[in-house]
This record gives sequence, C-alpha cells and structure tokens, in this order.
Amino acid sequence: PLLCEPSSALSPLRRGTTVFSKLRRFVGSMAAAAAPVSGHLRARCPCSPFRHRRPVPPALPGRTRQHYSNSSDMGIRESGDFRFGFYANFNVQSSKQEWMNESRKMFYLRTTNAVSNNIHNGATPLRAEDLNHEQPSGSTYPSMYNNLRERVPSKSTVNRYANTDLVKCSLTNRFAHAVSTPRSVVNNHNKLSSMPSRSKAEISLHDWSSMEAPLPNFSNTEATSEFDGNANVGYENKHKLFAKKVAPSSPEKISLTNESKSTRKALAGIYDEVLVVDNIDSAENVVRLLTTKYKSFVHACGTEVANIDVKKETPVDHGEVICFSIYSGNLDAHADFGNGKTCIWVDVLDGGRDVLMAFAPFFEDMSIKKVCHNYSFDSHVIENYGIKVTGFHADTMHLARLWDSNRRTDGGYSLEGLTNDPRVMSDVGKDLIKTGKVSMKTIFGTKKIRKDGGEGKVVYIEPVEKLQREDRKMWICYSSLDSVNTLKLYESLKSKLEAKEWIFDGCPRGTMYDFYEEYWRPFGSLLVKMETEGMLVDRAYLSEIEKTAVAERKLAADKFRQWASEYSPDAKYMNVNSDIQLRQLFFAGIENRHKHGETWPQSKMFKVRNDENIAPEGQKASKFRTIELSGIVEDLKIDMFAPNGWPSVSIDALKILSGKIPMDQIYTIEDDQERDEYSNGSELPEQDIEAASSYGTAYEPFGGGKKGTEACHAIAALCERSSIDKLISSFILPLQGDNISCKEGRIHCSLNINTETGRLSARIPNLQNQPALEKDRYKIRQAFFAAPGNSLVVADYGQLELRILAHLTSCKSMLDAFKAGGDFHSRTAMNMYEHVRDAVHEKKVLLEWQPQPGQEKPPVPLLKDAFGAERRKAKMLNFSIAYGKTAQGLSRDWQVSVKEARDTLKLWYRDRKEVSAWQKRQKELAREKCEVYTLLGRSRRFPNMTHAPHGQKGHVDRAAINAPVQ
Repeated sequence: PLLCEPSSALSPLRRGTTVFSKLRRFVGSMAAAAAPVSGHLRARCPCSPFRHRRPVPPALPGRTRQHYSNSSDMGIRESGDFRFGFYANFNVQSSKQEWMNESRKMFYLRTTNAVSNNIHNGATPLRAEDLNHEQPSGSTYPSMYNNLRERVPSKSTVNRYANTDLVKCSLTNRFAHAVSTPRSVVNNHNKLSSMPSRSKAEISLHDWSSMEAPLPNFSNTEATSEFDGNANVGYENKHKLFAKKVAPSSPEKISLTNESKSTRKALAGIYDEVLVVDNIDSAENVVRLLTTKYKSFVHACGTEVANIDVKKETPVDHGEVICFSIYSGNLDAHADFGNGKTCIWVDVLDGGRDVLMAFAPFFEDMSIKKVCHNYSFDSHVIENYGIKVTGFHADTMHLARLWDSNRRTDGGYSLEGLTNDPRVMSDVGKDLIKTGKVSMKTIFGTKKIRKDGGEGKVVYIEPVEKLQREDRKMWICYSSLDSVNTLKLYESLKSKLEAKEWIFDGCPRGTMYDFYEEYWRPFGSLLVKMETEGMLVDRAYLSEIEKTAVAERKLAADKFRQWASEYSPDAKYMNVNSDIQLRQLFFAGIENRHKHGETWPQSKMFKVRNDENIAPEGQKASKFRTIELSGIVEDLKIDMFAPNGWPSVSIDALKILSGKIPMDQIYTIEDDQERDEYSNGSELPEQDIEAASSYGTAYEPFGGGKKGTEACHAIAALCERSSIDKLISSFILPLQGDNISCKEGRIHCSLNINTETGRLSARIPNLQNQPALEKDRYKIRQAFFAAPGNSLVVADYGQLELRILAHLTSCKSMLDAFKAGGDFHSRTAMNMYEHVRDAVHEKKVLLEWQPQPGQEKPPVPLLKDAFGAERRKAKMLNFSIAYGKTAQGLSRDWQVSVKEARDTLKLWYRDRKEVSAWQKRQKELAREKCEVYTLLGRSRRFPNMTHAPHGQKGHVDRAAINAPVQ
C-alpha cells in the first residue's frame, strides 16, 4: 500500500474546488498506475477517490514494466524501439521508502549507463533524445550521471539543465499539467509536433485512458528555436519551434492590480514577435544572422540586470545580466529571425553564461551599429563578462535631451516617459509595434492578500529572477519591449533632429542630428571609456584622515556642549545636529514669524541617545534617555528665518551669530555641482571665506566682554563641527563606500552629459565635487594620484564663465580687462566705485603687484586688501551677472534693501551696457521661441511663458542668460 500526497510543487494550483477535484482524481490514477509489485493496489490517501481494489492496467504489447522517477516529469518505457513518455510530477511516496529509492536508483542505472556506454562506443549520435537502455555497467549511478554530463556535448539538454536530477527535453511540465501530446505553436495554431528529423527518438502519446490528462495550457508556453546544424546559415535558414511549458503567470497569495491586469493583456500581443534564445545552438545561429544578413541594420539592445542597486552602485563590476533583447531594423524593414519573429530575447539566467558569450562577435564588432537607452549602463554590465562592447551608434537618452532639454514636467527622459508621449513618438513608422514602455510596477505590481481575504495596500514587485522564471511569458514581453521601444524612439528622434536646423556660432551648419554625430556621439563614447578606466584613489589614506576628522568633529561638538551646559545643564547630552534643539537654546520664547500668537516654549523635553549609559538607581540603562533644554539667551538678533517661520539655525545663520562671517561678507561660487544647481533655478549658493571680524551678533546678547567672547567662540566651534561633518559625509566617506566600484584601486563613477545645462556631471561617487584648495583642511585631494610613470594634471581656467560672457556679449570693458590681465575682480571694483578708482589713480593702492628681488611687500597696499569689501561685492556681482542674479536675490544675500542692491547693480552695468543689451535679447528669445542657444548650437528649451506666473518667468529669464554660458 502507498501513502499518496501531492508534491509541494502543486501548491500554486490549489485555488478552487474544481481544479482540486481534478487533481485528486489525477493523484489517484497516478497512484494506481505506479504499483510496482502486486497486480492490485489499495490507495489509502484521504484525497484519493480510489478506495477499492483496482487492477493495474495491462502492459502494452511488446513492452516490459515501467520505471518512474518520483522527482521527474517523465517516465521511461522500455521497448525495442525506445520511446519517451511524459507524465505529471507527483511525489508518490511509499510507506516504506525502499521502493522509491530503488526505483530512482534503477532509473539512474539503466538510463545513464546506457547513454554513457553508447556514447563511449560510438553507437549513437551525441544527442539526449537518443538515449538507449539495458546496457550493463558496474558503476554507481551518481558517477554515471557525472560521466554522462562530461561526455554529452554542451548543446544537449543534459548539460543545459545541470541542476536537474534527470535529463529533461524541451517540453517540460513544471507543475501538475499532464502533457498528453507534444505540440508546437506556430502562428497561434496548435499542432502535433515531431522531434527533429536527425533524432531517432519520438514522443509517444500516453496510452492509458483512465488517466486524466488535460491539454497543455498554451498561454504558458513559449516558442524556442531549434536549428538544423547542417543548415547553411543564410537568407533561407530553417527554424523548428517547440512548445516549452513554463511556470504559472502569477504567484500564490497575491493580487494583481486592475491596472496590471489590463496592461498585461495588452502587452501579451508582443509575445508572438519574440524568438526565445536559451541554448548555444540557437545563439550561434542568431549571431550569424546578426553579423551577416542583418549587419548593416541598426540594432537596439536592452538588458535586465539583477543584484545591483542603481541608485547606489555603478554598473562597472556590479550586476548580473539575466536576459537581454535585440531588435534590428533599417529604413525599409525589420529583421526576421524565422516564423515572423522580429525580436530576439536571450535567456542568460537559465541558458547560462555561454549563451551570452556566444553573442561576443556581435557586441565586439565595431561596424555593427548599436543603440541603447542609457548606453553606458548596458555596455558596462555586458563588459563585466569580459566582452568588449563597441559600435556605439546612439544613446536615445542623449538624443531626447538634445531635442528637448525641458521635460521635467513631461515625464522626464526615462524610456517609459518618452515612448508614451505622443509628441515624442509622432514620427514612428506604422509597421512598428504601438505599445509604449510600461513600468515593472504596473505589470508586476502585486498586493498581498490579508488574512481576512482582502487586498493589502502596499504594491510590491518580486525579484527579477523570480519574475523571469515564474511569470515568464509576461517577463519576456516586458523585457523585449525595451529594445523594440528603443529602436522606435531612435527612429522618431532622429527624424525630429534631422528636421531641426543647426546654427554654429551664428552660421548654418546642417541639422541637429549632424551636431549629435559630430560632438555628442564621440563625447558619449569617450565618457564610457573614462568610466571603464576609472580614477586611482588611495582609500587607505582616506581612512586615516577620516580618523583625524572624526576626532576633531567630536572635540568641536564637545566644546559647544560644555559651554551650553553652563546655561542649561542637560545641554551636555544634546544632539548638536538637531535644528530643534539648537533653536530651543537660542530662541526660546520667540514668536513665529508667520503665525501670530504662536511662541516657542521656554523649555522642552527631548529624547536623545544614552551614549553615557546613564540609568536611574537600581535600573538597567536604556538605549535612549530624556533631557530638558531651556533657553540660554534673550533678545538674540535674528537675521535669517526658516521657511516655517521660526528663526533659522542653518550654518550660515550660526556663522553670523559667531562672527565667522560678518554681516557685509560676500561669497563666491566655486564648485561645479552648485553651479548646476543654480542654473536649474535655485539661488546662488554662498561659500564661506575666512572672515576678518572677531565677534558676531551673539556678542552683545550674551553680555559682551569675556562671556560674549566665549559665546562667539562656542558657536564658532559649532560651525566648525558642521564644516568638518560636511567634509566627512560629502567627500571622505563616499570615496570609501562599499557600494562604489573600486576595481584594482580605481573608482569608476558615472559620468553624464544628460543634464539640463549640458554640463558634465558625475555621480556614485561625485568625483567632480571635491573641496576647494583653500578649504581642503584634510588634504582630501591628495588621495587622487596617477599610476607609476604618469602624472596627474590639475588645470583651472581663471574666470572661464566671465571670459565666455565677454565673448558672447562683445563687451569692450570686459574684453579690455581680460587683455590687460591681472586681478579681474579688482578691476571691476575700480570701475564700480569712484573712491576706489581715485585711490588707484593717486597710486595710494595697487591693482596688482609682482614682487621684485629684495622686495618682501608692495610699496603701498593692494586694492584687494585696502578695499576688501568693495572687491568682494564686485566679485559676487561678476558671477551673479553670468548666472542671471537679480536685485531681489542680491538683497537677500547681502541682507540689504532691494533698492541698495539695485543701485549696486547699476554701478556694475554702467561700463558694461553690451551685457545688459545681450541679456535683454536672451529673455526675448526665450519667450518668443521658447529656447536659447549655445555657441556650438545646442539649444535649451523652455515652457511657454505666456500665461506663466511671475516667479516662473523669473526662473526662465535667469536660465536664458545662464544656459549659453554653461
């Protein structure tokens, strides 16, 4: 007697009484059919309908007894003309495990020994379908199977499914659907399929009418290609398609959203256009077509990658390709890979690394044109396998930015946002598939079923490896659509750019697609090579300076806490990084600027980390403790407010309190990242320059004298702690992170020209954003070095933006100043302020001074020393003008009235009327044509400002001035 129970693989099918009833009958029939000893069987499974003695079906004529594997999808019938039969994968267990073990052992012995000996003796072709049997052997079955895998060629199913217990054919049944007849799917019609002509085996029908064997569920079958190895690869290459059973479309205990269901139904239409490549034979034949017949076509490629966090990791040395797709076409037609299949989908997850490597001739051929959406990412993840990708033809992300630089509110530059925008895809050919890119969340987003049977609210996505295996058909459609849409997008954007005139420094030069081919394509290719090469960084050195920086940060924080605890005892335990706690100390009792009658409390309780392990007597110390902070000063002068209406405790506000930055201090802009932020519409950032003033606005409220001095010094220590913390978090730690790629000591960041201004940017990590020389207190820049025999060159083009502005505007005053050389900002101050100009003319101060032998200091003070405040304003204005700064922005920066800021601007423009006229033309151009142009002819587009609010118009005016300079 046998104890029957369905295997765990059946759990996804237990969804209804009708299906489960069929399964119970099926289990019973399988149990009855599996009796190996007696002619009768009593099935004692509670779910079995067979509770009486049932005769075993008679053996078929000319055949002996059958052997089953309880873990296999197929049973082997012994006969003179060896045949395969396919059965459902039920785990039929004996109450005494000996029968099951012996049955399995006998299967291995008979099958593997036969194949091993026949192959060794040359009695059979090297194909898994030609398995013979009944050949004696004295080896044990595990070694026999290993011997079989070594002898059978890699293209056979034995080696393609290395992790399975048995040899499986292309037609597999992963779950409980018994396959009664092997079928192929061609043009949506099912028909009986035979094995390839070169195989001596055939798939026979199951002959027992008592077993319920439903037809295959062809909604879950995929078409795979089987090539005739003797075929001459050319225009008439023949393909044979076989049905392959795949996993169910959705996991258990989840619920697809309504949007997912409708989208999946629409997306399924692409499936008939896809050729699945999951073995080396198929891959090699497809590659022959790609490198011969379709070599001149444009090939769009898309990859799907696992084990990578794209927000934190670069694709260099990160990620594993699980599949990729290729869609090829030219102006007249698209590639046909047999039976109307126009798109290739390559299974790397289960097909293996060798399937990907088979495409090396395609990827490494420089003459084959390849298009990607974000080419850098796709090329890097493929190069991680040792394949050198060449033949870069276009990046559709760059083309889209070149065509329209202002898609921030129109879906951005993702493949989904672009291909679902009718304005972008208006030039797509009619013969292409009309489905735009759909997000993974829309297709695969699921909701867990709660215990009460209702849907949960959180939508989540299963890991991509699981989706590829368990929701295979839809995954193939989703991932194949990447390459299809990339080619569609490329053709549409190319058409649009070819219709747009390219004006180079005021003269017609061709089309904007010509601009792309001449400038952006080679530059984009160069950036990919730079990313691959990487930058040498001494991470051991960074680790050492990190220890120093952390220690100094703690000293600065402790200095402030110690001082504040003299006024509020619990301040020694406070979190100095908390704005709320700092505001409690400095501004207790103050009224909210925006909410009349709402005041900040005089004292407040805060929960902080118990780093000192303080605990009440007799109790265990907890992780957190509660402290009370109260106000430590009254009538503190307020210069800056936060957006919520409370006084600001930002680093700039604290510097004013401490005196590290005096009220009349002016700042300049230095690093590239902040330039880009400003060009996108934010205010011009302020950089700290060492101040000459000793005390700030906190001096008098704390009583002046010694106490006022101590207050300013303590707040300055707090500013110091913040500056050190910024160096640690922004520069030292990111260069050491485990998430960044650091192969052979080189950091491989991502370089990008796909920015709104067109400037180059870097991320993960940002190698461009390093501290200025005068602020690099820990010598972080020394961590970058050159390989032995090479030199690292540091170059800085002085006042580059101002020189470009002088050229764009043909401003005589600026051009003369640059030709004369020297300190440009001092010359600007001299032209702005009459008293400074008089001092220069009377030789009371010098614009510049070059020391002569024997001279230690200039005969009279330099202008930058004698008139430091005026020069700082001139310097600020020089950069502000180039970035479109207005009087309102300057008044906030300088803490002066708008009138005073406007008067200062007039002083700057007095000798630079050409700049004012050029800025006016730029604003008019932005409003009339909704775009402005650089010297090379790249345009920056803006939204229509006819009915836009005043604030948005101001942003466009500043950007119209800034874009050509950037």
